[in-house]
Amino acid sequence: MIKGLRIGTRGSPLALAQARETCARLAQAHGEKPERFELVVIRTTGDVVQDRALSEAGGKGLFTKELDQALIAGTIDCAVHSSKDLPTHLPGEICVAGYLPREDARDVFIGRGGARLAELPRGVLVGTASLRRAAQVKRLRPDLETVLLRGNVETRLTKVESGEVEGSLLALAGLKRLGLEARASEILPLEQFLPAAGQGAIGVTCCSGDARTKALLHPILDAATGFALAAERAFLAALDGSCRTPIAAHARVENAALMFRGEALRSDGSETYAAKGRGAPADAALIGANAGHDILLRLPHGVAGLV
Repeated sequence: MIKGLRIGTRGSPLALAQARETCARLAQAHGEKPERFELVVIRTTGDVVQDRALSEAGGKGLFTKELDQALIAGTIDCAVHSSKDLPTHLPGEICVAGYLPREDARDVFIGRGGARLAELPRGVLVGTASLRRAAQVKRLRPDLETVLLRGNVETRLTKVESGEVEGSLLALAGLKRLGLEARASEILPLEQFLPAAGQGAIGVTCCSGDARTKALLHPILDAATGFALAAERAFLAALDGSCRTPIAAHARVENAALMFRGEALRSDGSETYAAKGRGAPADAALIGANAGHDILLRLPHGVAGLV
């Protein structure tokens, strides 16, 4: 019998579903009961601040800061995150131990009454908290108006149903983990709606020097997802990606090769700067960084000029 891990997590239904999946995988890998792994719910600034966009409130770190602090203080052994919420740069004491096998990375559209995005009347409101999704909607439907829509998955679905907005976009992975994928009006194609870097992947962080926790986590971590995320996060780092810029990225390992696509968009959807890369999975970070630098060379006023 091993000494269980204290696993930090946010308290939203989706965060708890991801943490429980991590517990279940750990229990199976080590022949233990899930109860051996303690869930420690920590409320983050991102959960508290709901009245403004993340870009105005401090960026992605709003969902990780308190979990990072708990890791450094030693009150938890590891923390479970939606990987797209992980900042590009982590505190020096903390590392990403790895990622669970990735779920479907695509976005979905949820339209009131089951309407698809192309069917919406001109000028109606589409709600999203993501600058990337807003820009991609505008690229496809410049006649629509996008508005800020924060809150957990259930809250956003309720706001669509009530008519506060005519539609919203969410990650298919999150709906699947909550058993709500049937609520999607349509699954959006990667060609038009490239996802956020890390979308669909559950990431686990721990203290950089904690060899015991890393060893316990190792059996449940997926190498292919790790390579894909290395490329996507390197792309973000090259572009200084944050919640202030519409950036999308997706990589996958297929037939022993890593294939990468990334893009940066003008916030109104009027321009897209895209890049691709392909190579050995071991070169994932270099592939993503090169794609980011390729886009930077083509931006007349840098990334800030896209906002």
